[in-house]
Amino acid sequence: MIQPEAVYHRMGQNWSYAYDESTLHIRIRTKRDNVSRIDLFCGDKYGWDKTHEVISMQRLASDGLFDYWQAAVRPVYRRLAYYFALYARDEVLYYLEKGFFPEPPSIVYEGLFDFPFLNREDVHTPPPWVKDAVFYQIFPERFANGDPTNDPEDVLEWGGKPSPRNFFGGDLQGVLDHLDYLCELGVNAIYFNPLFEATTNHKYDTKDYFRVDPNLGTNQLLKELVDTCHSKGIRVILDGVFNHCGHTFPPFVDLLANGRSSRYADWFHVREWPPQVNDGIPTYDTFAFEPIMPKFNTENPEVKEYLLNAGRYWIEEIGMDGWRLDVSNEVSHEFWREFRSTIKLVNPEAYLVGEIMHDSLLWLLGDQFDAVMNYPLTNMQINFFAHGLTNAVQFSQSVATMLANYPQQITEAAFNLLDSHDTVRFLSLCGGDIRRLKLAVLFQMTFQGTPCIYYGDEIGMEGEYDPDNRKCMEWDSRKQNRELLEYYRWTISLRKSHSAFRGSGFKTLEIPEHPRLLVYERWDEQGRFVIVLNNADTPADVFIPVSGASTEWVNLNTQERTETAKELLNLSLPEFEYAVFQAVNYNQ
Repeated sequence: MIQPEAVYHRMGQNWSYAYDESTLHIRIRTKRDNVSRIDLFCGDKYGWDKTHEVISMQRLASDGLFDYWQAAVRPVYRRLAYYFALYARDEVLYYLEKGFFPEPPSIVYEGLFDFPFLNREDVHTPPPWVKDAVFYQIFPERFANGDPTNDPEDVLEWGGKPSPRNFFGGDLQGVLDHLDYLCELGVNAIYFNPLFEATTNHKYDTKDYFRVDPNLGTNQLLKELVDTCHSKGIRVILDGVFNHCGHTFPPFVDLLANGRSSRYADWFHVREWPPQVNDGIPTYDTFAFEPIMPKFNTENPEVKEYLLNAGRYWIEEIGMDGWRLDVSNEVSHEFWREFRSTIKLVNPEAYLVGEIMHDSLLWLLGDQFDAVMNYPLTNMQINFFAHGLTNAVQFSQSVATMLANYPQQITEAAFNLLDSHDTVRFLSLCGGDIRRLKLAVLFQMTFQGTPCIYYGDEIGMEGEYDPDNRKCMEWDSRKQNRELLEYYRWTISLRKSHSAFRGSGFKTLEIPEHPRLLVYERWDEQGRFVIVLNNADTPADVFIPVSGASTEWVNLNTQERTETAKELLNLSLPEFEYAVFQAVNYNQ
């Protein structure tokens, strides 16, 4: 019996949205395994008789509780009225905006779901280049020291033990000197942690939003670096700290000196005068409870103008390709709407990525960010690959929920990372087990979204939480894991060589007798692939269902060819090993 209390749909957000300028995606949720088929009845509300059609919906994803269905519709006149027919055995239930009914509506102009009009300027369109990007995150002070003349006075010898306050002299020239290394790795985009003048090694306490920190280089050198990156096909985005500044930011210095009479008194949120720290808690709003990072009042027109001008400057004058936006969920939505408009006016293809570690749909409706750092996926990968706390089914179902929670173009542009300057390095979470890291990297490189590598992960660098995760990059090849480096190069090349790994065709295959075996398909018009990851300490001898596929598959790692028998692909896979199969002579 169909259970209507589990059925959900509403117009908008991730349930009914414009995928592109001519296509709508319509989704609906039902209880898992409760409904066998769903038809979408749809047409123009002003001309239903001549335009209506029936579309069989496809099961997009399934988690532990629900099935999620999707249909793609191209309405001729950009309007769509619609309702659903849900089938279960010999039962049919019709679902309209006004409720559930045993019979189809007799009057189609009353009570249907309604997508009023597909306005092109409302379509959320992340920059097209992002789907093809592989990012590399650089913590500037720890990547490479290319110019010792700009080192801080108390600089330490490269490779020493990091602390929250020490310096090793990494700079922009060091990045310039190693661009060929990044090109050989295969990355084509860089995300820089903050570069602007500040007192700390991490630079999240900005003093001047229009000046590169002198210990890192100059504005002119950054311009040279960006131009050189562009000549090599590498995009560059900067870390923007617009939630708060540093304690040396001149308006905050003036506030401390002049109190309520400061002309900058309203630039910040002072709860109690004078601004000070009592029992470790500042009397003014800050990032966390950090006294040296006072929070901006972005409702103040002068603050807004200053920050928007800063955002525009680095895109317009230096040629940056976008922003990663720090603590973005604590800044008002209205500010980000204006920020997006400002940046996109200068460069419509600028990539705007918010740092948000939880459900982010409110920031991803087309008026604020193109993507967010996909920490929910990071945590799923940690629990499955690194810690072994979940099995393949639980991991797959968590991924399914995530896919259903966002419009498709959002997951295609998501910023997918295994670790960062804010986390323990993934290899450390794996207990140093390279095999587990390699499985996670292969998933990252063959999944929807834009992968990002934290500097040094590709050569086996480990590190516990800050400051240990911010060690100096190891440039001595004798101390690098060269086999792992080659593996990264292979997985990046794999992603770049096959468009299916950058698209949206994705389905997991459950293998109950092997609970730690993750099997999933990726496909598009050009190819079909089956990826098998054995995240267990025992070998797996398995038959994988590949119905409707080619009868011959090639293992892209070994180049061996395998024929299927009765639409089953037989595979023997050692513990913590992987296989990537491509269908031969694939026809969609």
